[in-house]
Amino acid sequence: MSEYNYFKNIISEYLDITLSSSQIESFNCYYEMLIEWNKVMNLTAITDCHETLVKHFMDSLMISRILDLNKISWMIDVGTGAGFPGIPVKIVYPHIKLVLLDSLNKRIKFLNAVTETLKLENVSTLHGRAEDFAKKLEYREKFDLCVSRAVANLSTLSEYSLPFVKKSGNFVAYKSSNCEEEIEESKNAVKILGGEIKKIDKFELPGTDMGRALVQIEKIKNTPNGYPRKAGMPSKEPLK
Repeated sequence: MSEYNYFKNIISEYLDITLSSSQIESFNCYYEMLIEWNKVMNLTAITDCHETLVKHFMDSLMISRILDLNKISWMIDVGTGAGFPGIPVKIVYPHIKLVLLDSLNKRIKFLNAVTETLKLENVSTLHGRAEDFAKKLEYREKFDLCVSRAVANLSTLSEYSLPFVKKSGNFVAYKSSNCEEEIEESKNAVKILGGEIKKIDKFELPGTDMGRALVQIEKIKNTPNGYPRKAGMPSKEPLK
């Protein structure tokens, strides 16, 4: 468990989060399931334990640098994939009601298995596209926080994500550190969708040369009814 002792120590040092033994066990179980399921489906290219702890689990938790997650009640993770950042956040902040959204059903089956095995409460999974679920009244502009580590430009991610966020809530996109041009190109799209870029937090993951950025977008007004556009449009023709 030496890798997990290191993980516990850097989480404490860099994020001022004290992990309990049960939380460490949850992360260990999550890692083991990730590796086992990864043998039969493509969940992650990172399989080394140390790298997973830092580049997936710790990276997911870096959002606590810019937001007080103790004040978040309901969060949605758009394009969650193998559950990042949603599940690591849920393990550390169990009070958060979490929705995990992904378009691939096999990933949803994995996420359901993880949720059940780790006995995570108030977690639900949605199989489908953000463009469709963001139009449903039970999800539209209901969340305190939307997060996404999905690979898409910020204009596209904002169109997927901001319609889920309630007014005064936040959308946080996980990006690489060299995202200045992408952020600049997204500013008008963010404004159209009712958001405003509030903060760009750049850092390197501890013990790596991996540059990361968290882009915090606050929802300052309601998203117009026409957004998100029909499925496929946000990625094919990003808002400018």
